[in-house]
Amino acid sequence: MKIFVTGASGYIGGSIATALVSAGHEVLGLCRSAAKVALLKQRSIEPVLGSLRDEQILFQAARRADAVINAANADDPFVVEVLLQALEGSGKKLIHTSGSSIVGDRAAGVYSNRIFHEDLPRPIRFEKIGRVAVDTHVIESVVREVHSVVMCPCLIYGDGTGLHAQSIQIPGTIAVAQKHQMARYIGRGENIWSTVHIEDVVSAYMLALEKAPTGSFFFLENGESSFREIAQTIQDELGFEGTAQSWTIEEAIREWGQEGAHFAFGSNSRIRSQKARSILGWNPKYSSAIDWLKKTSNL
Repeated sequence: MKIFVTGASGYIGGSIATALVSAGHEVLGLCRSAAKVALLKQRSIEPVLGSLRDEQILFQAARRADAVINAANADDPFVVEVLLQALEGSGKKLIHTSGSSIVGDRAAGVYSNRIFHEDLPRPIRFEKIGRVAVDTHVIESVVREVHSVVMCPCLIYGDGTGLHAQSIQIPGTIAVAQKHQMARYIGRGENIWSTVHIEDVVSAYMLALEKAPTGSFFFLENGESSFREIAQTIQDELGFEGTAQSWTIEEAIREWGQEGAHFAFGSNSRIRSQKARSILGWNPKYSSAIDWLKKTSNL
């Protein structure tokens, strides 16, 4: 198949694009930088030079493809609509990447026992209305004869195989620990995120390309950890003495900004992915971000 991947020079999209090439697919990869064109070519990815604002470039690349994977920006309705217009009436597959902060809260480090499944109603915070609206728009595009699928991973860890090898939350916690010579968490640090390894994310996308029903939505997770556990593991693995320390939400905002502090590092986001397992036959290999940090990371 010929597959157009937005975000092909990024963490998720780059790892997916690499796996698609390895599986024998022809991959078109959107990239904003001319400097990355040669790097994508070295990985047997055909570069599509442009940005998410270049409607005609996006439209034409999507039209050329047998399927499209949008891994560039979960919150951008304009990109999604351009891709849908290009695929409308074709029955071709669009796999859109969301993220499990759609079920996040403003916990500021406080524990929550709420766990979310794909088919249960989910409370939506005002800050996440836009992302949920994009997900819904993709799913409802079945009426436009687009084979639409939404993939919703949680905290992703592990080394990516594309041009950009790092995710956000664990590397961000490591960077703060190195900067302050002390790992940090927000408030009590009891807030929990579900976690998933990048290799398992990629395997889910490969299965979705083959098996996902039209109009489907999949959470992706395998295991969970509190941010205090993550911070303490980083503290120990970096060789710092003592215990990781708490930040107030205000201190965290100064470091990570409001979006990052509230929804990436201070929230709970606990999900379960029975549908990916039962419908796609997804069988993730990695079950613990903590074990990965202890055994395979190079801090």
